[in-house]
Amino acid sequence: MGKIVDWDSHIGRRLQLRDLHVFFVVARMGSLAKAANHLNVSQPAISQLIAGLEDALGTKLFDRSSRGVALTPFGRALLARGRAAFDELKQGIREIEFLSAPTEGEIKFGCPEGLAPILPPIIESFSRDYPGIILDIYEEEFATFAAKLRNRNLDFVLQRLHGRPRAEDHANDDLNVEMLFDDQLVVVAGMGSRWSRRRKVDLAELIDEPWILATPPSWNHRIITEACQLRGLSMPKVVLSTFSIHIRASMVSSGRFITTFPTSIASFYAERFALKVLQVDLPRHPWPVAILTLRNRTVSPVVDLFLDHLRNSTASMYVSRSSPRQ
Repeated sequence: MGKIVDWDSHIGRRLQLRDLHVFFVVARMGSLAKAANHLNVSQPAISQLIAGLEDALGTKLFDRSSRGVALTPFGRALLARGRAAFDELKQGIREIEFLSAPTEGEIKFGCPEGLAPILPPIIESFSRDYPGIILDIYEEEFATFAAKLRNRNLDFVLQRLHGRPRAEDHANDDLNVEMLFDDQLVVVAGMGSRWSRRRKVDLAELIDEPWILATPPSWNHRIITEACQLRGLSMPKVVLSTFSIHIRASMVSSGRFITTFPTSIASFYAERFALKVLQVDLPRHPWPVAILTLRNRTVSPVVDLFLDHLRNSTASMYVSRSSPRQ
């Protein structure tokens, strides 16, 4: 492939946004016929457009076979850069919309189910200030979140991390990681429990109580295990293992059971389910909560509005917030 010296005459005047859009559809579907059906045009029209695009660039973008088409290395390069260009254009349009209507727009972000309970009070106050902004929340696993973030289908991801990012870890070099706060594990009982009236409770006193814990090797199970080992205690009597925050909160509210929650979750559920955080000494293993965004991608002003609200809300809700940006 020769070097394209004159962008204006060789590419700028020949390449259209429609061509790139069709290219994206063919790449996603892996078939000219499927792309034609999806776009409601004839297959020869798709073939002609792709051929024209390849001619303009002077290289093959797809390898053809009886099973469909597959991107060449040149095609993969155009897909990556073209997607970024389209996203910047889309963000520019969103910014124009924001300037013309600064209290309207849409935000798409990911948040795992185990972290989602911290959101209602934050969203409630945000929606009072900006009722015209629509929030679309995806609750999936991080691998799915990361793929959607990298494909620019999400504006950001709110995620718990297994630890603080290290300089030598390059797995997520394309992501910005902004720490919001460090969660800590706490032991929780119902307000009707005899333990709720105690100012301080020793872990040894709770060992024979009926416990509800998340299944190992979860964060809270690991910390309780470590706490017992440090004290030379046997593990508590676990009568139910579940990751469900709602089930744990609902059952512990009866006053019969003991469970653990991150501080952020406990503070949200305390009033709703009449729960009490017990003063039990546990090993300190922070569980960082962070905002993940795609590096070198400018978020829209409406997303910035929500992120600022999220930062301010968590700063006031959780005293153990870490230093802002990394």
